[in-house]
Amino acid sequence: MSEITPDLVRHLGVLARIQLSDGEVERLTGQLDAIVDNIAKVSEVATPDVPATSHPIPLENVFRSDVPGDLLTLAQVLQNAPDSADGRFRVTAILGEEQ
Repeated sequence: MSEITPDLVRHLGVLARIQLSDGEVERLTGQLDAIVDNIAKVSEVATPDVPATSHPIPLENVFRSDVPGDLLTLAQVLQNAPDSADGRFRVTAILGEEQ
């Protein structure tokens, strides 16, 4: 016996504020019934002794260690800056007043 009926699909359409034609109701009834059946099959297989997983294979961090390398000198950092002052980048004020 089907759990999803055309009346239920129409009711869901009203709740979602979606106007459904008779053809759409018929098509969605079959599709939603298939979805509910498949969920029921998965629920039968899922038992308490089988742990839930988010990934089929174990994941591990593949990032390298965060080790500081060679640092740039202040002159190297500022060498391509259009303008600098007192060892800092100098930019145009954007708030309308100097700070």
